[in-house]
Amino acid sequence: MSASTGNPPSPASDDAPSKADQARLVNIPPRASSSDATKRTHNPSPLSKPATMANDASEESSLTNTTSAGSAGAKHNSPAAKQLAAINQKGGRAKSKTSRLRRAFSFGSAADFRKAAGGEEDGVERMESSKLHKEPTADEAYDAEQARIAEAQEAAEEKYRKTHFQAVRPGSDEAWLDGNPSMDRPLFVQFCANDASALLSAAKEVAPYCDAVDVNLGCPQGIARRGNYGAFLQEDQELIFRLINTLHKELPVPVTAKIRILETREKTLEYARNVLRAGASILTVHGRRREQKGHVTGLADWAMLRFLRDELPPDTVIFANGNVLQGGDVERCLEATGADGVMSAEGNLSDPAIFAKAPPVGQEGREYWRGKDGKGGWRVDAMTRRYLDILHKYVLGAEPPSRRPLFQPGDDTAWMEESERASGSAEEPARKRRRKDGGPKKSGPSSASSSPNLSAVQAHLFHLLRHLVTRHTDVRDMLTRSCRGGGEIVAAYEGILAAVEVKVAEGLLEYERTGGKSFEGELDALGGGAAGDGDGDEAESSLGAVRKCRRPWWVAQPIIRPLPNEALAKGAITLSKKEKMAAARALEEEEQEGGERDEMAHGLNS
Repeated sequence: MSASTGNPPSPASDDAPSKADQARLVNIPPRASSSDATKRTHNPSPLSKPATMANDASEESSLTNTTSAGSAGAKHNSPAAKQLAAINQKGGRAKSKTSRLRRAFSFGSAADFRKAAGGEEDGVERMESSKLHKEPTADEAYDAEQARIAEAQEAAEEKYRKTHFQAVRPGSDEAWLDGNPSMDRPLFVQFCANDASALLSAAKEVAPYCDAVDVNLGCPQGIARRGNYGAFLQEDQELIFRLINTLHKELPVPVTAKIRILETREKTLEYARNVLRAGASILTVHGRRREQKGHVTGLADWAMLRFLRDELPPDTVIFANGNVLQGGDVERCLEATGADGVMSAEGNLSDPAIFAKAPPVGQEGREYWRGKDGKGGWRVDAMTRRYLDILHKYVLGAEPPSRRPLFQPGDDTAWMEESERASGSAEEPARKRRRKDGGPKKSGPSSASSSPNLSAVQAHLFHLLRHLVTRHTDVRDMLTRSCRGGGEIVAAYEGILAAVEVKVAEGLLEYERTGGKSFEGELDALGGGAAGDGDGDEAESSLGAVRKCRRPWWVAQPIIRPLPNEALAKGAITLSKKEKMAAARALEEEEQEGGERDEMAHGLNS
């Protein structure tokens, strides 16, 4: 989760749902909720019923023949024959259908085989001792089965928790990564859930190592719909209250919640009040509805957030979410919504320094780039370096590799040729293997590649390097193959960093050689004029946002989606029949209103 009160010390992550920065559903239903429990209790398997059930008298005559045949067969001295005779003549009692079924499954078992082969005295002794053992009832057998399942689930959950929330080092109490006071505070841990007891159990595991627990009620993705959590709980306000209130009463740390707006202001206000009554200390509101995602994401409704700010008690702490593309949007959002802070999700993924202040002019150093027009941003090669250095130092427990200073125009360029030769020699064997073997082979799981600290790196780098890999597809291919590196996954990312540094250096040299015209040509191709930031209504066109945020591809910058009407015009989305009919009716009504206005105006003029 990333939040800012205007000038936070450092960025953090939110619930964007990157595949790898995705929240895990904490929902294992209690044993009593299983639909199989009632079925098994009222209609248990015949094999689970006690062997002393009442006999079926109607089958007595047919069983007599079976018993006689068994007695005759007992004349044979084979252990199998003795076993069958012992089972058939057990106490001389007639067998019911259920007993015969039990006999069929017990024939050949080690216990009955030993009983038959051990002689009459041994058989009698074993029979007497067996009377002391009572077979479990259907309920007892079911409880034992569920206990085994629960034990296996708990073991798996414990392993998952230790892997995905690493507050202390394995086998010790030493602070390690998550919630480490020296580097990872303040920390909010976010959960998705639809079961209060399961949520509480998980929250208690992280409470000692965090500053608050957040309930994510805003996730609109398909996985949330299938799992019935996130934004797909908003129709069940009682459950939402129960989830938050349970944590509020039982946890030693505050509880916060994130929601999305509903169809109307009134419904959204009541939703927010319900969350606050349940005990949420901070309310984060995403100014989009649940269906606003993908090509129909559109703009967040800051006016709705301002309405909540005005209607809720003044002491309510509200964080705003949505439409924050770059650092300058933070202050605009705070002013427009009246919120106390800003949360960023996708903007933080594509520009992890979104909350960092730009250095003064003339003090950019090597990590920050500023163009001839005065606009700038943090370089992607610098941010990739920082990312990998964090992995080396904190995850792998080793000092980062020795690195040369980041390139600036005017530096020696001999290293670029050496880096390209090294990259080419590393890629050549891989191409030969693909031609020889018919394709790359996926490596098996390893402790490095299975670590969530490393498995999420590829997705993060795709966000950060989106504009670079769109132009330089060779780097994109390297990044695509990086997850197949197994134990060498960190070395693969170091190779990607080396390639990124070369590409950025080439881009900087080209910019200097052309006097900035190489980038100006890209802006001209966007349209909307050669100099401004774009004109027109931002609700109708994304061009203004694109021109405002566009930087050279070596600078971290947001990924801006087309607006729904633009996606519709490009064919990226299509209207359903119902939507087409509604649009046709709206157009017809608009034309009728226009005709009536024209007639009225004509009458007034005459």
